[in-house]
Amino acid sequence: MPGRPTIYDVAAEAGVAASTVSRAYSKPGRVHADTAQRIFEAAERLGYRAAPAPATRPPAERQKAIGLVVADVTNPFYGDIIKGAYEAAREAGYQLILTHTNESPEVERESIEHELAQVDGIVIASSRMSDSALRMVAKQKAVVLLNRMIPEASCVLNDNDRGIRLAAEHLAALGHDRIVYVAGPETSWSDGVRWRALREAAADLGLEARRVGPNEPNVLAGLSAARRVARLEATAVMAYNDQLAIGIVKGLRKLAVRVPEEVSVVGFDDITYAELVEPQLTTVASPLYRMGLTGVQNCIAVALGAVPKGPPLVLPMRLVVRQSTSHRGRAAGAPARGVPRPSKPAVLR
Repeated sequence: MPGRPTIYDVAAEAGVAASTVSRAYSKPGRVHADTAQRIFEAAERLGYRAAPAPATRPPAERQKAIGLVVADVTNPFYGDIIKGAYEAAREAGYQLILTHTNESPEVERESIEHELAQVDGIVIASSRMSDSALRMVAKQKAVVLLNRMIPEASCVLNDNDRGIRLAAEHLAALGHDRIVYVAGPETSWSDGVRWRALREAAADLGLEARRVGPNEPNVLAGLSAARRVARLEATAVMAYNDQLAIGIVKGLRKLAVRVPEEVSVVGFDDITYAELVEPQLTTVASPLYRMGLTGVQNCIAVALGAVPKGPPLVLPMRLVVRQSTSHRGRAAGAPARGVPRPSKPAVLR
């Protein structure tokens, strides 16, 4: 009766060195994605199962921990996600280890590699890594993705399609027919989803949609994008996130373009600053605290043996109407063809 397949059998089957097979299992991200995929497929054909290295077996004295990886810890978007994640970890008796990757897929991959032996599972918020790199991580540890989707991992998403649709319908109702989308980072999965959703909504509503970007997701990038927005002569702007939207408002004002009298601006996420700027920002609100809470709860469940199945969990979004949008050619607060301006922020569901 043949013995159990070894690492050398996998290496021969995949046409690589045994050391490459070892790296594919012990250091995800250090092996080219195509090579790693070939190794894992060969291992599956042979029935090979890598034994966990001693360093990856959680010692009895180590506290249970979940890693939370965010693209930019200084971005207010992540504040409520971190709060929700911390609360879920605390309630379950887990430590939360926070990692900041500075919007870099390379830093993200290296940070996760270093964390694998220290945590029971990893929650990755708005990952900038490739799908293949995420799949390799998911083979090594319990993984939950926030704002990103691959079939091999448990995923928690915002309903971007619905959020974009609400914003586009709001602008169309105010008489706007040309929308400029100020995009986010090129590596952002959510950015691609939002731009596609806007194009679909624009086609349905008879609007023209144009794209400016990619851009870093911060206020300075919004300030820089404002000049390009002004040149396009659109009457409405939809930004990838609130930080970009706030920068656009400030940049347009520097160019003597009035918001919302001449250009309406809509943000995304409803961070705290959306209510503090002047004019207050109309924005699509994301359930960020719930996303962080649910992400860690699901990650702990997977770490304890639950098998992710079914479609991703999609959280509802809503449009919060404030003062940065008004009817085309009218000042904020003026009546507009039966579309009343609320005295308090209106929430469209």
